[in-house]
Amino acid sequence: MTTTAAVTTGTWKLDPTHTEIGFTVRHLMSKVRGKFDTFEGTIVSAEDLGASTVEVSVDLNSINTGTADRDAHLRSADFFEVDSYPSMTFKSTSIKQESDDEFVLTGDLTIKGVTKPVELEVEFLGEGSDPWGGTRVGIEAKGEISRKEFGIDFNIPVQGDKVMIGDKIKLNIVAEAVLQA
Repeated sequence: MTTTAAVTTGTWKLDPTHTEIGFTVRHLMSKVRGKFDTFEGTIVSAEDLGASTVEVSVDLNSINTGTADRDAHLRSADFFEVDSYPSMTFKSTSIKQESDDEFVLTGDLTIKGVTKPVELEVEFLGEGSDPWGGTRVGIEAKGEISRKEFGIDFNIPVQGDKVMIGDKIKLNIVAEAVLQA
């Protein structure tokens, strides 16, 4: 596998057709998975890793859990309140290399006007040429947030002191980015 020392410096744009920004949340006795279909993001890789940056903006209207009624409810004031807060954003504040292909990316995540730090475990999947003459990098990132910390606390009590929807949201991101000329 290519190590980070070989990453080309420059500005990279997320390729939306080869990137998935997904999540998993506990619902009763199962887990619901979903993703966001519309987003944009930029990675700026610098010779000094600490000077590298990541910025992503996600259109919350594009939430897709595979169930139209649930997606409409998630867009409502009970959850994302997309009429007032149409997007969530991530802006990196630091990146630390753990090994040749593992990093910890820290940044500010903003949802519903609330900004909290979040830490993502990032695996570098490599860099290479594509069939169209471009250069691509691949990464996979995982993290976890508390939805209540962002003011998303809708729930329904069930049996005893339990609730229908879990607080912890697991973030699962698999991305390809293309070097800009």
